[in-house]
Amino acid sequence: MLKPAARPPAIRIRWRIFSLLFGFGFLAYLQQKSITVTAAPMMPELGLSHFQISMIEWAFVLGYGLFQLPGGIFGQRLGARRTFVIIGIAAFLATVATPLAPYWLTGAGLFGALLLLQLLLGCSQAAIFPVSAGMFEVWFPPRWWASVQGLQTMGLGLGAAFTPPLIASLMSVMGWQRALLWASLPAVVLIAIWAWYGRNSPREHPSVSAEELAEIGGQNIATVDAHISSRQLLNILTNRNVLLLGISYLCMNYSFYLLSNWVFLYLVEERKFSVLESGWLASTPPLAAAVGAGAGGVITGWLVLRFGNRWGYRLMPLVAMPLAGALLLISVDAANPYWAVAGLACCFAAVELNEGAYWGAAMMVGRGETMAVSGVMNTGGNLGGIVGIPIIGYLAGEHLWRTAFVIGAGFAVASAVAWLGISVDHPADQMSAGTAVGK
Repeated sequence: MLKPAARPPAIRIRWRIFSLLFGFGFLAYLQQKSITVTAAPMMPELGLSHFQISMIEWAFVLGYGLFQLPGGIFGQRLGARRTFVIIGIAAFLATVATPLAPYWLTGAGLFGALLLLQLLLGCSQAAIFPVSAGMFEVWFPPRWWASVQGLQTMGLGLGAAFTPPLIASLMSVMGWQRALLWASLPAVVLIAIWAWYGRNSPREHPSVSAEELAEIGGQNIATVDAHISSRQLLNILTNRNVLLLGISYLCMNYSFYLLSNWVFLYLVEERKFSVLESGWLASTPPLAAAVGAGAGGVITGWLVLRFGNRWGYRLMPLVAMPLAGALLLISVDAANPYWAVAGLACCFAAVELNEGAYWGAAMMVGRGETMAVSGVMNTGGNLGGIVGIPIIGYLAGEHLWRTAFVIGAGFAVASAVAWLGISVDHPADQMSAGTAVGK
C-alpha cells in the first residue's frame, strides 16, 4: 500500500525566514528611535542642547550611511546567518551602553561617549537591509520582491510607531534610562532564534522541501556572489541606474528623516502637546507609514506584472513623492494641531509607499550582487539623513520648522524626477550578470 505523500508545511520556510528578518527590522527601529523620544528629558538632565541631540542622532546616521556598502559586501562574503548574529550583538551592546553612560561620565566626556555609541549602533545596523535584500533574492521568486520589501519596511514602520508610546510610557514609570534598558532586551531572544534557525539560502535549510524549492525557482534561484571582486564593485559604483537610485533615495530620505526623527519634538515644542500625549500622537505617522509600506510593496508588485519592470517600478514614486511634498506643506500650515498630525501621517504613508519600488528595483539591478547594490543605494539614502539632520536640528533650534518642511517638499519632488532616468532591465555588474534578464 502506497504511503500518502508528505504534506508541505502550512507556512513555507521562506515565510518563517521572512518573519525573522521582519523582526530584525522592527527591533532596529526600536533601537534607533528610542533616543529621539528620550531627547526631551535627556536635554535638561544631561545639559544637552538641541544641536547636541541632533549631532548624537547624526552620529548614528553617519555610521549607518558610511557602512551600507561595506555592510553589504560583508554580508555577501560572510553569509547572512553569521552576519546577523555579529551585527545584532554589536547593536545590542551599543543600545545597552547608552543609558548606562551617564552613571560614569558627565559633560564633554558624556557627549563624546553618546556620539561614539550612536556611531557604533549605526555601523552595526548598516548591513541589516542590504543583507535582507540579498536574502529575499534567494528565498523568494522575482514576482514577490517588491512585496516582501514593502512588508519588511512595514516592520520598520511598526517599530517606529511602537517606540514613542512604549518609551514614553516606560519613562513615566521608571525614567528614561531604565526605559531604554528594558526596551533593549527582546533583541537577545531574536538573535538566539536566528542563530539556530536562519540559513543563507533555501538549499542549505534542512526543512525546505523540493516543492518549496520549485516554488522559489528551483535551479534558477540566484546565487549570492561571495567573492565580489574590485572589478565587479567598480562596475556597480559606476552604473547609472545604481547611482540614480542612490540619488533619488537620498532626496526621499530627507523627508523620511524629518518625519521619523523629528515629529515627536515638533509636536512637543511647536504644537504644544504634552510629552505623554506626543508619544501616542507621534506613533500615528509611522503607523500610517507602516501601512503605506506594506500596501506600496503589494501595489508595486501588481504594477510590475501589469506594466513590466521599467514602468512598474517607476509609477509609484512618480505619483507618491510629489503627493508627499504637498502634504508636508499642508501639514505645517494647518491651524488645528490634530489636523497637522493627520497630515503628517498621510505624508509619511505617501513616502513609504515607495520602499518596495526602491528595494525591488535594487534587487532587479543587482542580480546576485543585491547586497552590494542595495548598500550603494542605501548609502545615498542615508546621505539624506547625514545632510538633513544637522539642517533640521539647526532650524528646529531657531523654531524655523516651516523652512525645514519646505525643503523636504523640494527634495520629495526631486526624488520623483530622478526615476525618469532609472531602468531596471539591465544588471549593474555586466561582467558577472550579463546573461541575466530584467523581465
